[in-house]
Amino acid sequence: MTSGLLTEIDHIAIAVRDLEAAIAYYQQAFGAEVHHREIVESDGVEEALIKVADSFIQLTAATRPDSPIAKSIEKRGEGLHHVGYRVDDCAAALAAMIAAGATAIDTVPRPGSRGTTVAFVHPKGSFGTLIELVQE
Repeated sequence: MTSGLLTEIDHIAIAVRDLEAAIAYYQQAFGAEVHHREIVESDGVEEALIKVADSFIQLTAATRPDSPIAKSIEKRGEGLHHVGYRVDDCAAALAAMIAAGATAIDTVPRPGSRGTTVAFVHPKGSFGTLIELVQE
């Protein structure tokens, strides 16, 4: 069962300074293995995805000082960065959020990791949570 345009939680993103240390922690603490790893040059991040059922924990680290992850860590420290919601149609979900009063960071969907299509919505219009819409 889904809730409107949202089909699943795609991922919970955690911003970290040291990706290798974070991966090692999750391996030691939970016996977790990295399911997917990728550098997203356009966003200046490297991510490691740990599969949990049909969702992921996305450990994400900056690859350059001007990336959104680097800025977030500088401002707030390590920790929860955003929630990724899986949707069937990223453009339709983004339009619905904007119509409901959300502030889009991405005005149109764009390519994301794992071959997905994504769009980010600013926390100011979403009750303090940075949202990523993810279409597989």
